[in-house]
Amino acid sequence: MSDAVHEFTVEALDWKPYIRPVDLDTATPEQLDALKVTPSNKKVSAYVLVLANEAETLRERTPLFNDIMYSEGGLSRGGREIGALAASFVNHCIYCAAVHAARYIQLEKRPEVVEEIYRNGLDADLPEFEQALFNFGVDLTAHPDNVGTYQFYHLRETGLDDLEILDLIHSVAIFGWANRLMHTLGEPHRQE
Repeated sequence: MSDAVHEFTVEALDWKPYIRPVDLDTATPEQLDALKVTPSNKKVSAYVLVLANEAETLRERTPLFNDIMYSEGGLSRGGREIGALAASFVNHCIYCAAVHAARYIQLEKRPEVVEEIYRNGLDADLPEFEQALFNFGVDLTAHPDNVGTYQFYHLRETGLDDLEILDLIHSVAIFGWANRLMHTLGEPHRQE
């Protein structure tokens, strides 16, 4: 058995659920439909298999998640990953932070941004664009009732338009939700 991970990393992690994931061999038709399992796509994460216990919720969540994180136009994929990383960092969701940090590095080829966040946390000193995205993600996650004119003005001064800001809000929000689920349904472990 591997040990739970409690420190931020860019290393790929496993996630061990506390409750039983759906077994693909015994899944109901509703669960399989929600999972969108095809013969060419049998690898489904433990997290998604746990969510499949509530097939209707998963069926709604998956297209929403895909639209938020992968739709064309608006904020760049790397920008969305910084928003998700900020939420995961504030919520101390080690698993999600590792995923989003690695994706950001893969997309933007800028490991120094993630290294700075992991080294200095909320006091990270990032390039202007990344700093604006990270700060907004932190504020929206930690103090959503205090987000307002100042934060939006700063994002616009950095060059973001309304659609890009909306994409950032969505990426932060969906990972605020996902982080809370991951904490209550399981914990991250080093891959075996």
